Amino acid sequence: MSTSGRGPGTDEPAYEDADRDEFEHEPTPPSPAATRRRVGWRKLTFLPALLVAVLLATWLWFRQADLDALSRNALSDGQVTKALWQHVQLTVISTFFVLIIAIPLGILLTRRMFRKATPVAMAFANMGQATPAIGLLALLVIWLGIGRRAALIGIIVYAVLPVLSNTIAGLKANDPTLLEAARGIGMSPLGVLTRVELPLAVPLILAGVRTALVLNVGTATLAVFGGGGGLGVLITTGITSQRMPVLVLGSILTVALALLVDWLASLAELLLRPRGLEVRT
Repeated sequence: MSTSGRGPGTDEPAYEDADRDEFEHEPTPPSPAATRRRVGWRKLTFLPALLVAVLLATWLWFRQADLDALSRNALSDGQVTKALWQHVQLTVISTFFVLIIAIPLGILLTRRMFRKATPVAMAFANMGQATPAIGLLALLVIWLGIGRRAALIGIIVYAVLPVLSNTIAGLKANDPTLLEAARGIGMSPLGVLTRVELPLAVPLILAGVRTALVLNVGTATLAVFGGGGGLGVLITTGITSQRMPVLVLGSILTVALALLVDWLASLAELLLRPRGLEVRT
């Protein structure tokens, strides 16, 4: 007669065998190399290769295109390079000011003392983006005069909302028990913010920054109406003079720049995300 709880023909308890089998079949953790690999080769090569192919095809088309004197004048003497450089400057400068305005403001509005001001701040940010960009730029030109300053302020006002709203949403989505645990081990409020809250909110904040970057590239084409330059010069010249090659070149360069900026922002979004928050696909 066998003893209950023991395996047949052995003195070891049956539950020990079950525990041993369960332990042997536990999933092994991912290797450190797999953990470090965040960006695949397709992510690194597909879009840049596509942009190079599009720009090369555009260049070859212009080589054989029959341009009249007006089109050659609009594209000569480094006008294209100048417009592209102005567009990059408008995008970089406006994004920098969006970040130093929206992220600190979003942090401030999630603190207990200033939470009541959040609806007011969000209302102003929504008004900035709800206003048509060309109308906002026209009002700023009337107020500040023609020049790059009016164009930059218009771009900044238009792009604050996604970064501000994502910063607030990311900080509010943090698990309160984690914050209480951080306070419980003696962290100061600044330490909790910089070492717990912000790292956990990084994915949402970076998503807002990515959206703002693409918005800034598109909105910067309207800077030409305020005297800010940029690729909008080529687009408006092509439309007003009815020169399709000039219009096509300005449009392709704008689209290519927007896609390149979005690709770079997506890489930053993956690389700057804390490792514990990685989502594997």
